[in-house]
Amino acid sequence: MGGGMSEDTTVGRTPERLTRWRLILGSDEADGVTFDGAPVQLGEDDAVRDKVLTDLYDADRRGGLGSSSPKVARWLGDIRSYFPSSVVQVMQGDAMERLGLRELLLEPEMMRAVQPDINLVSTLIGLSGVIPEHSKETARAVVRQVTNELEERLRSRTVQAVTGAIDRSSRTNRPKFRDVDWNRTIAANLKNYLPDHKTVVPERLVGNARRQSQVEREIILCIDQSGSMAESVVYSAVFGAVLASLRSVKTHLVVFDTSVVDLTDEIDDPVDVLFGVQLGGGTDINGALAYCQGLITQPTDTVLVLISDLYEGGIAEEMLRRANSIVGSGATMVALLALSDSGRPSYDPQHANALGSVGVPSFACTPDLFPDLMATAIQREDIGAWAAANDIVTTHAEPDST
Repeated sequence: MGGGMSEDTTVGRTPERLTRWRLILGSDEADGVTFDGAPVQLGEDDAVRDKVLTDLYDADRRGGLGSSSPKVARWLGDIRSYFPSSVVQVMQGDAMERLGLRELLLEPEMMRAVQPDINLVSTLIGLSGVIPEHSKETARAVVRQVTNELEERLRSRTVQAVTGAIDRSSRTNRPKFRDVDWNRTIAANLKNYLPDHKTVVPERLVGNARRQSQVEREIILCIDQSGSMAESVVYSAVFGAVLASLRSVKTHLVVFDTSVVDLTDEIDDPVDVLFGVQLGGGTDINGALAYCQGLITQPTDTVLVLISDLYEGGIAEEMLRRANSIVGSGATMVALLALSDSGRPSYDPQHANALGSVGVPSFACTPDLFPDLMATAIQREDIGAWAAANDIVTTHAEPDST
């Protein structure tokens, strides 16, 4: 321990502080942790915390949790009871790696004991093809709990951002008489108020351009379902469901690896979407873009969001030509290297830079910023400038020669 446990100050030697050190070090390594000359004694709750930490982090030496599902279920219940939610999620992630919980997740009683989070959902959809039939309903219930929580968190801001952007982008200063928005027109011309006549001279009319249909924008979410994109797939499914609920937006949801699957018919239910993907396998971005290009009917009213790490397994030159063609048609296209909270993603920098050179900005985006990104794209504003304003690093404008 060195001087760490022999501080002369009272604060440095409080029982609470020493108990924390005792839990961090474990029983064997903590033999020197004392308070007033006596070994630190753990209370009942702290003793349970010490045991579950030992089971996880000293598993090799002590036997750990073994392969018993009931024992794992009890352990998961203990960590939820004795640790805060943020710590629980870290320990679950460590347990999946150290104790082989991916296999144990196939047992319903174990899944019911897990605190659901996006990492667990990513694991479950990765295992969806091998989950036994008797476990599938439990797995779906876990996934639904997480997607419902995410949708509740993200829906309001997404709806507000997207509908507000559509409203602003549809305004015109040369509306037909029946399309004039008189409240906005009066507000815009208050400087022209004539007191003698008690009236406002409407030099500038504000109104909405009349559309031929209720659908004013088309959004295409094109999602790479390679294994590294699992968290992005989860968030994309949730955002897809929110966007699909808006009458003024037509949303397509397409997933791909070496083949392309259109999941638009399932877009209303994120759980159906997530159990319809097959994480892993190769990647054919060009093939996916070819399919999505065929969905575009009104280019200037279309936003195509490619969510991929850009490790292209197909023909890269064709992918770039396809992206250039989509941008050239008048559609807005952006490549998200990740849609997640997991920090800097791994991606192909050459392909990201090359896309940037044909007008497709590439960067990672957090779920909380995604609604604002969509609003910027819908209004056909400068996405690169928006990213810079939000401290997001985009790819270079020119391909990297290396």
